[in-house]
Amino acid sequence: MISYLRLPLSWIAHSDRVGIPLMRVAIAIVFLWIGALKFAPYEADSITPFVANSPFMSFFYEHPAEYKAHLTREGELKPAERAWQTANNTYGFSDGLGTVEITIGLLTLLGVFSRRWGIVGATLSFLTPFVTLSFLITTPDAWVSALGDAQHGFPYLSGGGRLVLKDVMLLAGGLLIMADSARAFLEAPTQVAPIGQQIEPLGHSAGPASVLAFRNEPSVEPRPGGKTHSESLASSKSELRKTTSKEPVT
Repeated sequence: MISYLRLPLSWIAHSDRVGIPLMRVAIAIVFLWIGALKFAPYEADSITPFVANSPFMSFFYEHPAEYKAHLTREGELKPAERAWQTANNTYGFSDGLGTVEITIGLLTLLGVFSRRWGIVGATLSFLTPFVTLSFLITTPDAWVSALGDAQHGFPYLSGGGRLVLKDVMLLAGGLLIMADSARAFLEAPTQVAPIGQQIEPLGHSAGPASVLAFRNEPSVEPRPGGKTHSESLASSKSELRKTTSKEPVT
């Protein structure tokens, strides 16, 4: 049975070669798509509970404590609530957040073409989920409300809480591509230059800290008569043997 599975298992075992690039593309898609949606009013309205309850973001809103009275469902249009969200700076903050997320997505996608240059996007994609996951602590709406059912509060995540929890996978993926970009820096080959010639490592500019590389070749200095040191030594030994063989025996 194993013999029949050897070929597909071998293919699966070597598929990790494309795993990291695919992870970069997947993370970039998430940031680009969700970032673009931040410019839509319904998406800006949906993140209001998270932002209003966050000690790191609530100051972006004008009236964070009043958000519950102005929440709307996705697809629902209420001009009065839309006007309140505008006055609350809900849409202004969402537009700025969307710009940041699109930038992270583009920088992450850059890593597909250059692992080293992609380290900026990889690092940001790794750090961003920490902020998102903090909503599980700061946002009461992340958990099922106590409305009569026995299942409420921890560990019963609401729809928004379940969405936030998925950032754990984004965190792990960000760590993988960040480590891959760091490895690309460490694996950069060092060139070898002729004796006395200064070179610079790949990806660095010339300067005082540039690394010098030299070929370790044996030094061969000619002796008088055009002979090298080893040739002169061999000639001396030969002459000594000839002289010793000609001495008379007493």
